[in-house]
Amino acid sequence: MDIDAELDAALDRLPAERLPVLLRTMPKAELHIHIEGSLEPELIFTLAARHGLPMPAPTVDALRAKYAFTDLQSFLDIYYAGASVLLTEEDFFDLASAYFARAAADRVVRAEVFFDPQTHTSRGVPFETVMRGLERAAADAERTHGMSVAYILCFLRHLSEQDAFDVLDEAEAHLANWPRMIGFGLDSSERGNPPEKFARVFTRCRALGRHIVAHAGEEGPPEYIHAALDVLRAERIDHGVRCLEDSALVERLVRERIPLTVCPLSNYRLRVFDRLSDHNLDALLRAGLCATVHSDDPAYFGGDINENFVQTFAAKPELTARDAFHLARNSFAASFATTAQKDAWIEALRASFLAAAG
Repeated sequence: MDIDAELDAALDRLPAERLPVLLRTMPKAELHIHIEGSLEPELIFTLAARHGLPMPAPTVDALRAKYAFTDLQSFLDIYYAGASVLLTEEDFFDLASAYFARAAADRVVRAEVFFDPQTHTSRGVPFETVMRGLERAAADAERTHGMSVAYILCFLRHLSEQDAFDVLDEAEAHLANWPRMIGFGLDSSERGNPPEKFARVFTRCRALGRHIVAHAGEEGPPEYIHAALDVLRAERIDHGVRCLEDSALVERLVRERIPLTVCPLSNYRLRVFDRLSDHNLDALLRAGLCATVHSDDPAYFGGDINENFVQTFAAKPELTARDAFHLARNSFAASFATTAQKDAWIEALRASFLAAAG
């Protein structure tokens, strides 16, 4: 949907003081959320007690105080440690249900959720245990919150190609009975793990007829984005903020309308940008890229999707109501939902801006 004259005028007259509330109340899609990264310290303590495991810190506040990261790897070390409390179907149900409740409060109407089965199967947790817990939570979220939910299985790029094939074998056995599992992705530490490492894995994933996404251009160079597109044939790039270092790449991303799922608080907390005000979200939009805003691992990075919007807009006053509309609209356009769903959500988004403008 292009911006029509009525909406264009509304965006121009929308008072700046109304924007923070609008950012929180406008409908939006969340396309870059790792369900394991939504594991709040309070739930870690609850699950540790449930299973008689040692508490990870003396108090919840003491655990949260450990969330001071210098780079992606320093985060991943504590991320994987936190996930160790996830053992049963009920644990995964509780984890995902807690996220969906927060997302619904943030006006997320579509969630395409990453999960990392290797984080769990490597600890002896069966793939089916993970799947059943997540599926129950999704069905409950759709009934309770009216939210549309899908899952994307991500391979951990710091592990081997064979390890990825092993989990793909397990996933393939369940695909026919799990329509919410719509795609495959690639995540974890970029450094030293280029997309080419998993070329054969994603050739097989494409043959299964699911969508393909990939983390690239966060800590890794623009060449990793090229490889994600050319080798893996990714339809969406997760992060991608370093694309601006390569003008030819930017032209391609704009021309092919490849979405970027940007996570500002994550980028700031992992020192991709030293200050939130240094983030290049505005430059991505001005370059004509299909940029979107998401939370990544909200339990560790200081905020769910609404906090990413509100804090980023506060840190970057050059971002406007028009930018907010484009970011939310882009999130729907970049989703793997049906055309009818996208159209309905974008119309609801338009209505929310018209109402806010008065």
